[in-house]
Amino acid sequence: MILRKNVFAFFFLNILFLNLSYSQKFSAIDSIVLKYPNFGSTEKLAERIRKDFTSEHYRARAIFSWIGLNLDYDLKAYLDPPKQKRYTYKNDADWAKQMQLLNALTAQKAFRSKKAVCEGFSRLYEHLSTLCGLKCQTITGDSKTLLNDIGRRRLGSNHAWNTVQINGKWILLDATWGQGYFDEKRQAVVKIFRPFYFDMDPKYFYAKHFPESAMYTENTGNKEVFLNGALIYNEFIKENCEIVMPFSGVIQANDGDKITFKIKNLSRIDDLYYLDKKEERVKVENPKEENGILEFQVTYNRKYGRFITFYLYEKSLVAFKVIPK
Repeated sequence: MILRKNVFAFFFLNILFLNLSYSQKFSAIDSIVLKYPNFGSTEKLAERIRKDFTSEHYRARAIFSWIGLNLDYDLKAYLDPPKQKRYTYKNDADWAKQMQLLNALTAQKAFRSKKAVCEGFSRLYEHLSTLCGLKCQTITGDSKTLLNDIGRRRLGSNHAWNTVQINGKWILLDATWGQGYFDEKRQAVVKIFRPFYFDMDPKYFYAKHFPESAMYTENTGNKEVFLNGALIYNEFIKENCEIVMPFSGVIQANDGDKITFKIKNLSRIDDLYYLDKKEERVKVENPKEENGILEFQVTYNRKYGRFITFYLYEKSLVAFKVIPK
């Protein structure tokens, strides 16, 4: 019995402090929020957060943690979205009032049902932030999650996230991706708390998000760079990696060409590989490290497909698209 309790405790702590190295300073906040009871209203939840945490940064994190730990992604609504309602309005002020009411209803629905798509996650985060005395905005725009997103020609509008002001500085977060992710192959939602999507470095955040509105000037604003950029995965972000070469996620190469890659902060060459058509591991070629930058090569084989995805200790790291010269 003692052994079983110890194993359970070990497992629980590992789940609780997942990715602790990335967000160690927030682990205490996450553990407090994890123990919160059910609240009958958003006002009661916000009141508890204001009581437990005094700084803006901690309150913003507590809201992110509560949403990530308590809400599930609504797969049914994602796969079969409801028809959008049409609204009539007299003037701009009337339209703004109707949108404000709609956003409030979306936030409350997400809170009560404990499930939502990205719009519900972001609207609930904005609503709770306002109740906690924080300035927050919901941003809509394009997101990059699939291999086919590399090198596509047009921007879309398929996602929503937030920016919240902390001590005069706006930080970025994605509450939807903080609670887990959608596994495209299995057509299933994987529920896993991912704390690194709070206060993420803009260089990583904007590699996966592109806002519709030009008012968010932190974004490079370069649509072509976003669309043609490599697809980075969570491991890339957690390892603080940076692509030095090639300069685009779309690479021109013919069969048999050697493609050179340079990635900063990537040192564990023994754990780096890609897959052939049979999904067997292929080691990279001619690796050498200098000044924190790992340089290596891949001999392109068109039989492997259009994409080259690198893995680091069995986790997706970064992917590129190859087109003929």
